[in-house]
Amino acid sequence: MANRKRNIKNNNIFQLILSLAIIVLLNIIGSFVYTRFDLTSEKRYTLSESTKKLLKNLDDIVYFQVYLEGEFPAGFKRLRNATKEMLDEFRAYSNNIQYEFINPSSCSDKNERNDIYRLLIERGLNPTDLQVKTNDGTSQQIIFPGAIATYKSNELPVHLLISQMNMPPEEVLNNSIQGLEFNLANTIRKLTVNIKPKIAFIEGHGELTSLETADITNALKEYYIVDRIKIDGKLSSLTERDNIDSLKTRIVNKYKAIIIAKPDSVFNEKDKFIIDQFIMRGGKVLWLIDPVFASMDSLQYSEATMGIINNINLEDQLFNYGVRLNTNLIMDLNALPIPLRTGQIGGQPQIDFFPWYFFPVITPTIEHPVVNNLNAIKTEFISTIDTIKTSNVNKTILLTTSKYSRTVNTPVYINLDILKEEPDKLLYNKQNLPVACLLEGEFESVFKNRIPSEIMQNKDIGFLEKSIPNKMIIVADGDIIRNQIQNLDGKKTPLPLGYDRYTRQSFGNKEFILNAMNFLVDNSDLISIRSRELKLRLLDRTKINNNRLFWQLLNIILPVLMIIIFGIIQSNIRKRKFTKTYEKK
Repeated sequence: MANRKRNIKNNNIFQLILSLAIIVLLNIIGSFVYTRFDLTSEKRYTLSESTKKLLKNLDDIVYFQVYLEGEFPAGFKRLRNATKEMLDEFRAYSNNIQYEFINPSSCSDKNERNDIYRLLIERGLNPTDLQVKTNDGTSQQIIFPGAIATYKSNELPVHLLISQMNMPPEEVLNNSIQGLEFNLANTIRKLTVNIKPKIAFIEGHGELTSLETADITNALKEYYIVDRIKIDGKLSSLTERDNIDSLKTRIVNKYKAIIIAKPDSVFNEKDKFIIDQFIMRGGKVLWLIDPVFASMDSLQYSEATMGIINNINLEDQLFNYGVRLNTNLIMDLNALPIPLRTGQIGGQPQIDFFPWYFFPVITPTIEHPVVNNLNAIKTEFISTIDTIKTSNVNKTILLTTSKYSRTVNTPVYINLDILKEEPDKLLYNKQNLPVACLLEGEFESVFKNRIPSEIMQNKDIGFLEKSIPNKMIIVADGDIIRNQIQNLDGKKTPLPLGYDRYTRQSFGNKEFILNAMNFLVDNSDLISIRSRELKLRLLDRTKINNNRLFWQLLNIILPVLMIIIFGIIQSNIRKRKFTKTYEKK
């Protein structure tokens, strides 16, 4: 009996020593070899290869000051924890990622606290007001769901809460958590990029002015060098000669991409040829074209205007690449409200808002990196797009209207009187109408076998009949990139793109344009992270409320019953074991 006890004791000691040795060995190996096992179905804790490459190439510290510290509701605590986990994941791949969490409301002095708030707003962070439940009822709390990222002498704000119209708070928080990797990695990329690609706005055909595109230009400058170019029939406007060696030269593009924003004048054949050959050499194009000319300016002086075909001579070129812009206008019940004078009270005009069906508000529903998790996008006098069967070109519809939309063909009589009547919903035939399309593949030149005579005189034009693998995006609305302008003390200043000064709502136009350009130009595949989906396993609140007592009793009684049953089973096992031992003796 004594020998048996001694053997058991020695065996236990040996197992303890062996376990400690294995733990020490695993820690030694882990200090040299880093690995993690992500067992989640959507791989939420696995960084993309483009993010890993970005982090490993850091040559200096990127420091994040995260202002998500304090007493928050559960949803914001989840966002804070997810942000910390993501930054920890970044640090696992680079020692140059550092961070701290700060509570901007920790100061007890009200004036000093307001100074901190003011400083954060000046640095680019947007505050959010919360209604927080307390023992005395509810109180107002200001939080800054964002961070300030610093790299060397550069600094950028990071907005961690991605607001979306008509979305419940749970989905907004889930989408914000889902976009954390892209949000943080994209900020690092903007801070650390050394050589920015060049892009250009095309001028000379009645396109939007620099003031009308001022806000998006400033936003694009964080990623690119942005020019404004007038083609004016010059073959060298978009291309230049590059020396291969001392004897040979080749024609290359000056810009990675161009933006054609709401032209209203005819493109001559020479300008079209220059754009076509820019595409053949791999140049990207963001086409923002109005197939129908209609303007709200006319309605300021009368209650009616006409929408007519906007003939700018691009139809054959776009058709050849794979799309047709239809000469119609979309009317959608899901539309942007506009102010309308309805009367006068006490000598003051009475202003009410009515949905203007010619201004569809588009909520992206397609899972594609360009539009994934975007806020609703406002449009003005937008038309439909059809795709054309072309070889070697893939088409992806990026934006569609709501199901409650219809089209009216040109010429369109546009009258404010429609706001005074209830719309006939039978006319809105429950179909999603396409308004934006991505084309990817090898494009055939529209000038194949028909080079303009004025260009044929130049023998060394380097004409290409087919493009290298390329892509472009076409949107049937030029106003999607136009920011509104306000007049302050006689000085015109641009408002943020996507902000509507009448309803005071912010839409996702800026993010859409930035995503479109990043997708076209960026070769890092960073934007592909936006297509990841992290599922939020939310409780069904309806079932909880309907069966509250059942779930409460289940959660209280079931664990107790399980412990009692486990105790009875364990007691019976021990009883049988010792009974057999006693019988053997």
